[in-house]
Amino acid sequence: MEALHKIRKGIDTVLSSACVLLFAMMVVVGTYQIVTRFIFNKPSTVSEELLTYTFAWMAMLASAYVFGKRDHMKMSFLVDKLPEGKRRVLDIVIEVLIVFFAAAVLIYGGVTMTQKTASLGVSMGVIYAVMPISGVLIAVYGLLNIADMCTGNYVQKIEE
Repeated sequence: MEALHKIRKGIDTVLSSACVLLFAMMVVVGTYQIVTRFIFNKPSTVSEELLTYTFAWMAMLASAYVFGKRDHMKMSFLVDKLPEGKRRVLDIVIEVLIVFFAAAVLIYGGVTMTQKTASLGVSMGVIYAVMPISGVLIAVYGLLNIADMCTGNYVQKIEE
């Protein structure tokens, strides 16, 4: 189990660093866009498109990170009333459904590689590549969560 925890920690480190870098890039590009639009009165369409796609990448990678931490929003008012054993079984079923969704929709979902973005001229396949990447990460996190639940290393976070 120690190896699985090292894998989780490694993925956490890479994802959190990627999200920080993407956010920093958004701040720099957003500042550039504001300066060019309001000071030089010449808006940059490239920066606007770059901000849009950077935000999409950050959102998808951050959602994978949140699934790994099991900090995603959920309504657990009925689940919290179940006894510990049934709650664990239901949590495992939920994780299996999340892995299935990630595999079916995000990984298998299909990507168009021929179309190009308007301003950047980059293939949409590059832009949409974040979908299968985040799908793989969510599926890996789901499997790690299931392994933790099955071995008893899982402690459910109690909302205050």
